[in-house]
Amino acid sequence: MGINIDIKKKKLIVYFICYLYIVLFVYASVSKILEFQDFQTQLGQSPVLGAFAVPISYGIILIEMMVSMLLIFEKSRVVGLYLSFLLMVMFTAYIVIILNFTSFTPCSCGGVLEDLGWTEHLIFNVVFILLAILALVSLVDNIRPIIFKITGLFLFGISLVAVLYGLSEKEIKRNNAFQRKYIPHRLEELGSFPLESNAFYIAGIDDQNIYLGNYNAPLYLKVIRRDLRASELIKIEIENYNLPFKRIKIHVQIPYFFIGDGTVPVLLRGKTSDWKGEVFSKGEAYFYDFQVLDSNQILISTTRTKSQANVLGILRKRNNTVDLILSDSILKSQIDGTFDTDGDLLWNAPMNQMVFVYYYRNQFEVANKRLSFLFTGKTIDTISRAQIDVGYYKKENVYKLGKSTLVNKTSSVWGNHLYINSERLGKYENEKVLKSAGIIDVYDLNRKEYRHSFYFYHQRDQKLKEFRVIKDTIIAIVEDQLWVQKIKPEYFAD
Repeated sequence: MGINIDIKKKKLIVYFICYLYIVLFVYASVSKILEFQDFQTQLGQSPVLGAFAVPISYGIILIEMMVSMLLIFEKSRVVGLYLSFLLMVMFTAYIVIILNFTSFTPCSCGGVLEDLGWTEHLIFNVVFILLAILALVSLVDNIRPIIFKITGLFLFGISLVAVLYGLSEKEIKRNNAFQRKYIPHRLEELGSFPLESNAFYIAGIDDQNIYLGNYNAPLYLKVIRRDLRASELIKIEIENYNLPFKRIKIHVQIPYFFIGDGTVPVLLRGKTSDWKGEVFSKGEAYFYDFQVLDSNQILISTTRTKSQANVLGILRKRNNTVDLILSDSILKSQIDGTFDTDGDLLWNAPMNQMVFVYYYRNQFEVANKRLSFLFTGKTIDTISRAQIDVGYYKKENVYKLGKSTLVNKTSSVWGNHLYINSERLGKYENEKVLKSAGIIDVYDLNRKEYRHSFYFYHQRDQKLKEFRVIKDTIIAIVEDQLWVQKIKPEYFAD
């Protein structure tokens, strides 16, 4: 009698778990069918599955429906549970890669998990993996063969997703159409300084100090001496703490500092003698980025209201009034005028020039202090037309940028030279170097030509986040560490 009761309990467990899986897969597949355009767009923007979006979008729906049918009938239930286990392992491996190894996090899948974030997805999947194992173990008396099969499927599922990710990454990074000219030992390391987190950014540099802002503590500045021997923390006071700032950024240009957050059309200005910020401009423009030209002029990148195209502008303060001057002649639209004109906004103080480096194509624009266009420069990469994936999400009625080819990652300018960090590999280059160094390409703005490239070496397994060139010194942030390196004299004046 006890054995029969035990068997009945096991059958109930199996029925219950199969029922949960059937509900999950049917609901998920039907949701995908009803919102198929959004589902396929999400896959197309995935850094792991983007190249295979079309076959996978149909395949997942068919497989989920097929597995649901297998779970209904007793004769096919074991096969259905093995396939359920495999699917959940692959979904989980996908999430782990998205959270830990990709450069951006795409939109999460819809359907039954639409309101869950990526971490919640991970927990949900692990629970269902354990349920599948419990159901399979409950079907047999000898669990040893089950363990072998589960282990094999687990390794197979992880390997398959990893291979897809590897193929996708290789396609993005490799470009044998150009060849760099490397200058070995171009830099001399002056030292490094450990930071408390990876939330720091370079807010300004003068002859004595490096000023670092912190996105997690937006009104604090970490001031580090250029010789890296001492540091201090400065608290900035502002006259209005009720402004709905989301991502404050500080620019220090002695003897002033500026505070801005483009989601709020407000800029604050103060003196570094007392670190108290007051309103510089209010209501003139929302903006993406800004650079300080002088104490009364701010260069911004923004969007025209009517055309929704990105443009550059200057906020100029005279007495108590602020004028906004926009220029439509600098940024060149190729696709939508928004994502395709994203880039780095730079101010070249020694030359009184603005430089805008596009993220997704091999070009940069140069203009003077009055925003008069001077010329379009080209980098050595071969992507002249932005290769971006802009997906339209019908349900939300929004456009979102997905998996796109990032040509120029981050950049800096000083005098005649433009420095661009790129992770795109050229001919004969080994991607292993990117584990411990960033590639920096150097361009001569006077001659309008590529000069050479060099490696900026740093701690292993981290990425160069941003850098600034000041005269013959390169100051960079790599994850949670500040690096200072000097350009050797024989290369500085080339």
